[in-house]
Amino acid sequence: MVNGIIGKKIGMTRIFREDGTVSAVSVIEAGPCTVTDIKTKKRDGYEAVQLGYGETHRLTNPEKGHLRASGSQARHLREFPLDEALEVGQKITVDIFQPGERVDVIANSKGKGFAGVVKRHHFKGGPKTHGQGDRHRAPGSIGAGTFPGRVIKGMKMAGHMGNARTTVQNLEVVQADLERNLLFVKGPVPGARNTLVMIRRSNKSLR
Repeated sequence: MVNGIIGKKIGMTRIFREDGTVSAVSVIEAGPCTVTDIKTKKRDGYEAVQLGYGETHRLTNPEKGHLRASGSQARHLREFPLDEALEVGQKITVDIFQPGERVDVIANSKGKGFAGVVKRHHFKGGPKTHGQGDRHRAPGSIGAGTFPGRVIKGMKMAGHMGNARTTVQNLEVVQADLERNLLFVKGPVPGARNTLVMIRRSNKSLR
């Protein structure tokens, strides 16, 4: 069985469970995906399955050659660990997940543009009195002077916020709708609507 699937984020809603409780869930259109390639240790140095999701007619000749065996015109290609034998061209649907399973969801977070240290790193800011009229949201000291005489790598400063690969771990699968290719997972997942997401089985135990 393949370890994951590709999809896109639809939005959020709520689901009433059988015991009467309400859960806020993220709705993901997961699959159907096509097996486009099987990575082998002999040929590629590792074992994995490559899945294709979505369709596009704007493929380059190398891409067409790569996808010819699977018969798909996949727009997005991603790899997942392989647990059992699969065949190129085989379809992977949302029924690989069952309610109650735990999954990790990987996607690019929402882009926030250029942001200062208060918004980006939750700095407290400077004093609001004693003549400090322009230091309210300033970063403060960013390093020593003579030695080392430079800003240390990794210093938290203002810059581009968001639009980074983000993983939310150990989310519960509340429902899997095979007819509509929808997966309902408890809680929020990264990204805006229509963001490409990867869903894989979580290897974390319940706490």
